[in-house]
Amino acid sequence: MRKIANYVDKNVFVLGFARSGAAAAQLLTTLGAHVTVSDNNDLTENPTAQKLMAAGVQFTQDQSAQAIDGFDVLVKNPGINYRNAVVVAAVAQGIPVITEIELGSQVFEGELVAITGSNGKTTTTTLITKMLAQERTAGVAVYAGNIGIPVSEVAPTLSATDTLVAENSSFQLMGTKTYHPHYAVLNNIFSSHLDYHETRENYIAAKMQITANQTEADYFIVNWDTAELQNLAQQSHAQIIPFSRLGQSTEGSYEQDGKLYWRDEFIMNADEMGVPGDHNVENALAAIAVAKLHGRSTAMIAEILKTFSGVRHRTQFVLEAEGRKFYNDSKATDIEATEMALNGFSAPVVLLAGGLDRGDTYERLEANLKAHVKAVVLSGETKDKFATSVREAGVENIQFADTVVDGVPLAWQVSEPGDIILLSPAAASWDQYPDFETRGEMYIDAIEKLTGKKEV
Repeated sequence: MRKIANYVDKNVFVLGFARSGAAAAQLLTTLGAHVTVSDNNDLTENPTAQKLMAAGVQFTQDQSAQAIDGFDVLVKNPGINYRNAVVVAAVAQGIPVITEIELGSQVFEGELVAITGSNGKTTTTTLITKMLAQERTAGVAVYAGNIGIPVSEVAPTLSATDTLVAENSSFQLMGTKTYHPHYAVLNNIFSSHLDYHETRENYIAAKMQITANQTEADYFIVNWDTAELQNLAQQSHAQIIPFSRLGQSTEGSYEQDGKLYWRDEFIMNADEMGVPGDHNVENALAAIAVAKLHGRSTAMIAEILKTFSGVRHRTQFVLEAEGRKFYNDSKATDIEATEMALNGFSAPVVLLAGGLDRGDTYERLEANLKAHVKAVVLSGETKDKFATSVREAGVENIQFADTVVDGVPLAWQVSEPGDIILLSPAAASWDQYPDFETRGEMYIDAIEKLTGKKEV
């Protein structure tokens, strides 16, 4: 393994356990560090923690400012805020604060491709990995990162001939120092996670860490459809490769008259893609750019885009029954994601929505509701607030359910052949479910029970 940083005999504090903390602790132990893991929970009965204890890792529940005293490095769980007492103390003492993607990248000697953005990261990461896995002369292409698999878990298993495609959140990127992807993708930027970052400027700065260490030998693939992103691209020292759905540039990948191109080469018709929506066209254009920069064939790229049915819980096609098509977009935990999902359909939509109340209002959705939605089934904390905007949009058919599961038969009853039945909540899941994946799985189970069919 390539070692940019020497961790032998270093005292490293891992703040937060979960899968990323466990992966970081395991890798650091392999690298010869003295590791202490701090988590709010008592992990003495945790099987993974027990294995690490046997390898010499110390565990504590102490997260006071004094807990970091005597340590050389802090590896922080991405979700833990920088206002945490341990993090504040580490910064004050000049102790480096990193996330596990930084640690994992330090032992990876192959090619790193990194993707960030407010929406579309997982779909773009998946498409790029599929494309780069094809037509190789050596090695493999695998994904990791915010997609659910820690980089520091995967990187040590890879060689110099392999490609690691990493989905990166703003939380992860804030904790990078030497992180250096050869190909970096910026999909889009909306105002997200401001409870964590406090300002949009801080959020953007975190996203731009993806290109901070790039040089003129690298590539920065950027959505060219807003002036903001065009201006941000100028901060990069890498070669700028634009992608544009709106025809703002033809120097990279772009859509024109319903057709997808790489520079002047026709790839395929946009309506042949396996997943609908302008946002998925943008995801595809980003993937096309990365694949073409790697010399991949047009035929292979087009085949993957035509057969790709979506990432689970992200405008995922579930099944068709009696002329109705069911889609699962449980990952739509904000209003922008639901806007994108609705704009992807031309057929009438029966929308299942609602969830955790974070104080959002839904006026922004009214134009989309008016244009695309024939009926709405609402559940969760936001259902009454959501209903107000539905009425303002002129949608008269509003149903209320206790849960998403209860909402499925209601959606079926108000639908007709040719309709789309779409779960796209525009809200987080934590009012009723542990995560959006659980919400999506329960939705799929309810569809299967209702129709007697299995998801495709």
